[in-house]
Amino acid sequence: MLQKLRGNNQKGFTLIELMIVIAIIGILAAIAIPNFLSYRTKGQNTAAQAAGKNFYNTAMAYFADTTTSGTSVTPGNEVGGYSQDPNITYGAGTLNDTTDGVTVTAPLTFQYGTTGTVYTLDAEGNLN
Repeated sequence: MLQKLRGNNQKGFTLIELMIVIAIIGILAAIAIPNFLSYRTKGQNTAAQAAGKNFYNTAMAYFADTTTSGTSVTPGNEVGGYSQDPNITYGAGTLNDTTDGVTVTAPLTFQYGTTGTVYTLDAEGNLN
């Protein structure tokens, strides 16, 4: 049957074979692309959460090393060895070491880029 479609000595693929391959590739792309975008968003949100937790842990280590209360740490000032991730958008909050413990003076937020979920860090190190 294929010999009749191809002729006597012609080699290559028929138009029908090429159309079937293109249709299969299209179906696979329609399935894979939404999954990829979902995984990418989850990864970006996880990066924002990790940045918040790393900032909190670094601030707690810095507060443990300093002997005076009233010390403040904000994202971006790289106090205590914390370096800011350029892909994370940091809020304008501040962690303060007071005599009563650690307080947050303003909402300390972490977000990957300008889109996605915004995570707020509280004084106990929890991200909401």
